[in-house]
Parts: sequence; C-alpha cells; structure tokens
Amino acid sequence: MLYSRKNYILMGLSVLIILIGFALMSGGGSDSPETFNPEIFSSRRIVLAPIVCVVGFVLMIYAILASPARSRGEAGTPSTPTNPQA
Repeated sequence: MLYSRKNYILMGLSVLIILIGFALMSGGGSDSPETFNPEIFSSRRIVLAPIVCVVGFVLMIYAILASPARSRGEAGTPSTPTNPQA
C-alpha cells in the first residue's frame, strides 16, 4: 500500500472536516434578489467556517506527507552482508 491505515484514516477525517466547514459556510441568502439579508455576514460564515476548512486542509497535507508506519524490522536497521569475506 502507498500509505498506511493511519494515513487513510487521517485523509478521511480531513475530508469530513472540510465538508463540515463548507456546510457552515452555506446559507444566508435572501429569498428575492431585491432584498438584502445581512445574515451572510454572520461570524459563523466569515470566521468559523474558513478556520474549520483551513484546519481540514492542513490535516490533509499532514496525512499525505506523513511517512507511513513501518514494521519493527524495517526502521533504520542496516542490512548485514550474507558473506562477510567477499
């Protein structure tokens, strides 16, 4: 596998966080184009939702760049030659 199970879980979690951020951004439109609805400038839409999205994107970058977990024998052990006299 290209990534470990931990990486895939973090990727899925970050996609979920990004979707929550976009859901927090939605709404606030007016019913008719002639009226103005000040709800589009609520702090949830212009502060909280972008922060949630950025956290999701940062977590996605970490999930992609984090090195996959290796088994105990692979991690940094030098290989010993099979024929020491050669």
